[in-house]
Amino acid sequence: MIAYLTGTVLEAREESVVLVCGGVGYEINLPASSAAELTQGTQASFYVAESISPYDGTVLYGFAHKEDKELWSLFKTAIPNTGPKKALEYLNKALRSVADFHHAIVARDPKILTSIFGFTAKTAEKLITSLKDKMDSVSIQGETKIKVANEVPYMSGVLEALTALGYSASESRRALEKLHTRGVKSTEKLENVVKEALRVLTK
Repeated sequence: MIAYLTGTVLEAREESVVLVCGGVGYEINLPASSAAELTQGTQASFYVAESISPYDGTVLYGFAHKEDKELWSLFKTAIPNTGPKKALEYLNKALRSVADFHHAIVARDPKILTSIFGFTAKTAEKLITSLKDKMDSVSIQGETKIKVANEVPYMSGVLEALTALGYSASESRRALEKLHTRGVKSTEKLENVVKEALRVLTK
């Protein structure tokens, strides 16, 4: 069984890579965010998992970190009706911030999963139900980034409103961080905070 590969990038595709190792080219499926960082001709290394498909035979899935592979495996085994490709889609979204994804699951906060990570409301609920008691088995990388949402719980609603208006998750978070440093109060009405955030974004 292949567990780890190091080689030269022959082809960097949208969601996969052809990696040449010892004269053999391996096609490896990757999270889109990981594939986007690759450049033809450079060296790359991946933790690898194999999956047997009745249509495609042996399929390889690659991960930049061992923890990513663990999380993918958890998605595949713990979430009902989730195969390796769907688990890779979930992982790609979770990689925006694994620490914040973990927090959202443990806190059972579907708003963070929908507004920050881009899951549908139905999928967010399914993730929480399936993973709420199992996330501690996975190693977590990095620190939480959604500080405002953690400190003022209803801020996740503001983030959701801003992303619904077309602003990216990163733009929305930066606006709320600025408001937070100005001393926004948790007693402030949601509508007023959204208006203030929009003023920051349109300056």
